[in-house]
Amino acid sequence: MDSVKSVTRKVTVQLVVARTCTLPLRLDLRYEPTDPYVVRAAFSTDTDELAEWTLGRDLLADGLTTTAGHGNIRIRPTTGHGDQTTYIALGPPADTALLEVPTQDIKAFLDDTQTLVPQGTESAHIDWEHELTNLLTTG
Repeated sequence: MDSVKSVTRKVTVQLVVARTCTLPLRLDLRYEPTDPYVVRAAFSTDTDELAEWTLGRDLLADGLTTTAGHGNIRIRPTTGHGDQTTYIALGPPADTALLEVPTQDIKAFLDDTQTLVPQGTESAHIDWEHELTNLLTTG
């Protein structure tokens, strides 16, 4: 199995409050090869409050070039402003948090995850025996 290496990146993002008003947030992205299909995204403000979301790694990558996702997680590139910003919408449509994330930070993070676990090799990084044991003991 893999060593305990992981990929992390801290990014400053903007929470869109209104068309002309944003608030800065810190986004901590984390990728663990033992859970190779997902990226954990933890958002925090100046307070100690933390909100963590689990995003599909492929969903995050797809959202850099096209609208991706549905339901509570939607990701899309900017249009008309170059490729500098990616929008991530979290939550149900009636109560969505819209985040502006620098595209280059997402790209660099995803490049690092690809170095650790290349796309298409994810299943080889899962401890299937451990997963089966968990399934049988909790099921």
